[in-house]
Amino acid sequence: MGLNINWYPGHMKKTHEAIKNNLKLVDFVIEIIDARIPRASSNPMLAKNLDEKPKLILLNKEDLADPIETDKWINYFTKKDSLALAFNSASNKNINKIIRASEKLMQERLDKNREKGINSQVLNAMIVGIPNVGKSTLINNISGKRSAKVGNRPGVTKSNQWIRLHDKIKLLDTPGVLWPKFETEELALNLAFTGAIKDEIMDKESLALELIKKLNELDENILCNRYMISKGLSPLQAMEDIGRKRGALLRAGQIDYTKVASIVLDEFRKGTLGRISLEKCDGEF
Repeated sequence: MGLNINWYPGHMKKTHEAIKNNLKLVDFVIEIIDARIPRASSNPMLAKNLDEKPKLILLNKEDLADPIETDKWINYFTKKDSLALAFNSASNKNINKIIRASEKLMQERLDKNREKGINSQVLNAMIVGIPNVGKSTLINNISGKRSAKVGNRPGVTKSNQWIRLHDKIKLLDTPGVLWPKFETEELALNLAFTGAIKDEIMDKESLALELIKKLNELDENILCNRYMISKGLSPLQAMEDIGRKRGALLRAGQIDYTKVASIVLDEFRKGTLGRISLEKCDGEF
């Protein structure tokens, strides 16, 4: 459809510079990616800057992703000698997983310091990720209060802040950042589908049509089962049928395409359509 998706406001360029400059303050990096789109949600600009530090990868929103695909991605990262975990930042039960994984990642350094008689060790980590990937939700769960602004939209964290994970680990939170030019339209669409790009700069109706097309390619039953529509419909026909089924109509009985677009996008993002992974693990990244 050629939506020409691009979103790289000025504060993101500044954030990239700040992340690069602040690396000297931390011992390791925690990169949070979206379990539904591990490839698209891993910022290549960050990857270049973070190579010098040990890295823990959290595949967040795993409750929204296909667990079979998530396991495949975990295995992929493991084969690449990366430490990766399936994760849900909205659950308090996952905090201990980060602590254990962080200690495992830094075990060699901790052991060496103990040999030198340094037993009271505090590890500093930087949390990085794209917008709306769940960083603020994680920070709030760790701190036990709304220390970071949270919203189901990108761009709500704008400044650096330190949070204590537990007595021996501190986290430096950073704003979510994208990069200037997306490599493929598919990658850009996946970011837009999951809400990493502001809806305000998008044509939501066109985006919803692309999402319907994508979901039908994955499994036609996803939309058929949720909205009780027929199989074999074009994306536009499916959108119109959903509008009629949901009563998303204008006064003259015409389809309210904007409302239908919001329904489909919101229900995908919230997991109402099921646990769906948009990117399959094919051994490439």
